Amino acid sequence: MSIRRRASLAVTAAVATVAALTSCSAHAPSSTSAGSDSGKKQFVVGYSQSNNAEPYRAQLNAQLEYFVKKYPDLKLLPITDAHQDSATQVSQVQNFVQQKVDVLILSPNEPAPLTAAVQQACTAHIPVIVLDRTVNTDCYTSFIGGDNYKIGKLAGEAAVQALPHGGNVAELQGALSAQPQIDRDKGFRDAIAGHHINITHHQEAKWLKANATTITQRWLSQDKKIDLIYGENDDMALGAVLAARGAGRADGIKFVGIDGLAIPTGGIRAVQLGQMYTTFIYPTGAQQAAETAEAIAHGKTVAKKQTLKTTRITKDNAAAVYKQYDMSGKIG
Repeated sequence: MSIRRRASLAVTAAVATVAALTSCSAHAPSSTSAGSDSGKKQFVVGYSQSNNAEPYRAQLNAQLEYFVKKYPDLKLLPITDAHQDSATQVSQVQNFVQQKVDVLILSPNEPAPLTAAVQQACTAHIPVIVLDRTVNTDCYTSFIGGDNYKIGKLAGEAAVQALPHGGNVAELQGALSAQPQIDRDKGFRDAIAGHHINITHHQEAKWLKANATTITQRWLSQDKKIDLIYGENDDMALGAVLAARGAGRADGIKFVGIDGLAIPTGGIRAVQLGQMYTTFIYPTGAQQAAETAEAIAHGKTVAKKQTLKTTRITKDNAAAVYKQYDMSGKIG
């Protein structure tokens, strides 16, 4: 074989090798050694949380830590808390990108401000799992969350059932720029349309119980008739319950929420105890996020969108559903 022929074959082989390596890197992140003694590999996962102060998000964090431990080759870095500040969260995501994590999980505080940060991760070839809240780009690997419009509509249908002859509703809204708030509001309003139900009060409470309590106290002090209070999450609905109790009006108002956490202070227990009329399970997605991170780390194909199911909580099923979702013996 001529020297020129051997050189040509060598170049072809080198190109093929580079192409194969490039193809693999597009499907699976690089891994780091978990320890020189074991020789095992670990994939580093970063998770940026929008606000740990909400019980739902605190529960999500605890569950994610629990489920990630099911996969010894995943290493979850300390979860960051943006405290409902998008600029802070952008910085935290950028820090994960600079650390070159193998998988990035993100629960955006707001869609627009976090979009560029997700694009940066995408440009850096870091797979991104968007959890619960959307961003304004398709440059992510998988979205995991519930159908907020559907859940909002179910909440509206429950309000129609609670007020068969119509009535006045007050709505406690989450952060107005958050897509779950927008969808839960629209779904609720679409469901009550044409049923003689009027939303006489509505205000942003940013998902927080303390804010909801203060706002509801002000509404009730105006001595206007309120038949039902719709909290776009359970924490706000329960804040309204506190205010109504303080005003001696809790017995005359029905309370509807969303989240359905299986914790002693959550919505399921509140329905079981008769404090709330109903709520709806909004799964944390922690188990699916851990499973998806593990699949991505090993180059497996994952669904672009994973929509989680909901369950309506009533007095009849509250105890059974609480038992189904209770993780107190696992995460403390």
